[in-house]
Amino acid sequence: MEYKNGKEVLPHHLLKELQNYIQGELIYVPKKENQRAGWGENTGSRQIIKQRNEEIYRFYLQGSSFEELEKRYCLSMDSIRKIIYKARGKQKET
Repeated sequence: MEYKNGKEVLPHHLLKELQNYIQGELIYVPKKENQRAGWGENTGSRQIIKQRNEEIYRFYLQGSSFEELEKRYCLSMDSIRKIIYKARGKQKET
């Protein structure tokens, strides 16, 4: 995130109005909702987790137990269950 000086990017009247609320401090202005990237879209984390979950489901289908998957992926039993049940539900949809 890049720092910008309000004097350089804001119209004078808007700068004056902001100074009624905050002066000499940093303020974060968020992007509009429709311009925000979803979680993990910019870093690739979403895709990595998707691939990991597909792999977990494949191992499950090949006979790995929940306990084996829990140890192998260092995830809780609840997380393994959620991943498998979600993947199972997607399989039924297709």
